[in-house]
Amino acid sequence: MLISSAFDSGKINVVNSDDPANIRLKIPKDSNSDFYQWFYFRASGIADTACKFTIENASGAAYPEGWQNYRVCASYDRETWFRIETRFDGTSLTWEAEPDQDSIYFAYFAPYTMEQHADLIASVSLSPLVKTSVLGHTLDGQDMDLVEIGHGPEGRKIIWLIARQHPGETMAEWWMEGALDYLLDPDNPVARALLKKVHFYIVPNMNPDGSKRGNLRTNAAGANLNREWLTPSMERSPEVFLVRQKMQETGMDLLMDVHGDEAIPQNFLAGFEGIPDASDEKINQFKQFRDTLCAVSPDFQQKVGYPESTPGSATLKICTDYIAATFNCVSMTLEMPFKDNDDLPDPNFGWSPERCAHLGRSSIDTIHLIIDEI
Repeated sequence: MLISSAFDSGKINVVNSDDPANIRLKIPKDSNSDFYQWFYFRASGIADTACKFTIENASGAAYPEGWQNYRVCASYDRETWFRIETRFDGTSLTWEAEPDQDSIYFAYFAPYTMEQHADLIASVSLSPLVKTSVLGHTLDGQDMDLVEIGHGPEGRKIIWLIARQHPGETMAEWWMEGALDYLLDPDNPVARALLKKVHFYIVPNMNPDGSKRGNLRTNAAGANLNREWLTPSMERSPEVFLVRQKMQETGMDLLMDVHGDEAIPQNFLAGFEGIPDASDEKINQFKQFRDTLCAVSPDFQQKVGYPESTPGSATLKICTDYIAATFNCVSMTLEMPFKDNDDLPDPNFGWSPERCAHLGRSSIDTIHLIIDEI
């Protein structure tokens, strides 16, 4: 039997794997950081073998409440990811499996690797509506990809969609895949109508280095990119520096920053109420967006989420707050679960890549419905 993670986005340390019935593991820390929670590994040579996997350091993870009622993701082919019953005893995370194939993959959530990202960029670039460009490079030398969709920004609203500032929140790029597919479907009347009014700037992956390294929350330098927006630098957070520079060039009417939440088993939006001098007009537009998405998608709700910030409490280090304050526009953070959507639970797959993609499509429908009000 062998446990391995030396591949794109892989992450695990083996404590002991001599006994399949007592495989002991630990999650390594993010690069240059104390954050950890993302894991992704392969167990091979275990067909028809009763196995028990234990992550010994689960209680020290960045969000230990994320393990409550969590079920690990598993896959034989890395395409279909199903859930396995998992226990958290306050210290360790444990699950059991008896694979019917020689190897099986386990992950915190269905991975979206940099190879998948490269395939996504190559695929969308085939559309005549798309212009792709590279804004610059990360600390590891990877490309910062930008996708533009539309017939040119002249006379159109400017909307930015960004995802995966926190690289372990892979559901964000699954959401992006759904949104991009929907926008680029030439037979989709919503997309055709929307692109008469909007020019999109899209960054499907804000953190390529963290993604490839298997980090939960940080880039190669250990920076939490969603705390870098006020004073980014090419030395510490080139990803934010480059994207923010392009945003200053294009301007902005609306931003969606797509994330995942470890603990809360629902989809929800967070706004920008805490910025100085937040206008009632823009806050009402955000609330209209939230209400509309709630009506469009049964997978979205607004009863559970983060507490609303008090006026003037924002530091502008966070993307949503910085953008709203800088561009006087509607700005929001979309959070999706690592676990399941408890309002519409799925016992086999939990919150899945397919459901992320559907929420991406519903978000585009929502933009279409409210764009004249922005």
